[in-house]
Amino acid sequence: MRLVSARRTRSPAGWAKRGTRPSAPRDQRTALTYIFGAVCPKDGKSAALILPACNTEANLHLAEIAEIVAPGAHAVLMVDQAGWHLSTRLIVPPNTPIIALPPKCPELNPVENVWEFMRDNWLSNRIFKSYDDLVDHCCEAWNKLVDQPWRIMSIGLREGAHEF
Repeated sequence: MRLVSARRTRSPAGWAKRGTRPSAPRDQRTALTYIFGAVCPKDGKSAALILPACNTEANLHLAEIAEIVAPGAHAVLMVDQAGWHLSTRLIVPPNTPIIALPPKCPELNPVENVWEFMRDNWLSNRIFKSYDDLVDHCCEAWNKLVDQPWRIMSIGLREGAHEF
């Protein structure tokens, strides 16, 4: 058996016999949920909220991050240039400054590898029974990650990313 890479398609890589094309279930419904997550690759810490929309409800997430930051410390958030990441309606706590990364450079953001890992290992090739089932799976996947701080460190650590 060999690893069949489906990097450019919607399905993640998977194992299959040579010469076969494995199928993967794909849900055609459009109910979505979003994991707003942040990781500290240096310490293996993380914070996340699962929300129904990808918008300035991120204020809730920023407050969550600010709450878990050690007293006197800062959590520098690296974000892409999505409109709501840099919205003037965001309430940015003083201990969580935001740095906008250059456009089209997801490789500079350590959490992008975390998302890929979670999709490949815990969230792909599934058909969810309901919206609540989808949210439950997202919570379960994030909690698995939180229980493995060494994984956050190994997946998310970029040279220099934690040295500000």
